[in-house]
Amino acid sequence: MKRFAINIACFLLYSSFAFSQSVGIKTNLPYWATTTPNIGVEFLLGNKMTLELSGGFNPFTFSENKKLKHWLVYPELRYWTCEKFNGHFFGLHGLGGQYNVGGWDIPFWHFEKLKDARYQGYAYGAGISYGYQWILGNRWNLEITLGGGYARFHFDKYPCVKCSTKIGEGDKDYFGPTKGAVSLIYIIK
Repeated sequence: MKRFAINIACFLLYSSFAFSQSVGIKTNLPYWATTTPNIGVEFLLGNKMTLELSGGFNPFTFSENKKLKHWLVYPELRYWTCEKFNGHFFGLHGLGGQYNVGGWDIPFWHFEKLKDARYQGYAYGAGISYGYQWILGNRWNLEITLGGGYARFHFDKYPCVKCSTKIGEGDKDYFGPTKGAVSLIYIIK
């Protein structure tokens, strides 16, 4: 059974690469500014459709026990108006992940008093996006993407960054920006 599953997986992987003829490997440059390593893969589904799978993981604790720990996954189905990996596209994206954040003074954050509290939980959501991709060279592209939609945050709240006594829990609905990226892409042909 295990061998059969491996053969099927290899066949599907080979078929997607044979059909696609192009795969892009990308990283979101501003996401690195939050000390979050990230990577994405985008491959062709048809003449004007691609599928991107991106993710980021931040395991770091900073001075004074500040936390921005999280993992996040972003699948996105894209429709290209002219040709794949070049020009305008529209997308439908999803998001899902877990987080443990606190100790930061971020004025536009959707949780109140993030500097004096810590929030731990998970989030999921979906949205629409628009982007543009420029060809920089034979194998290099640059992309800008913006998206908005809905996200649901389930959280446990703690009174301070270092304390461990939970003082509450809840859910928060969020409508607004759900995706933003300036990505450097390497195209495998």
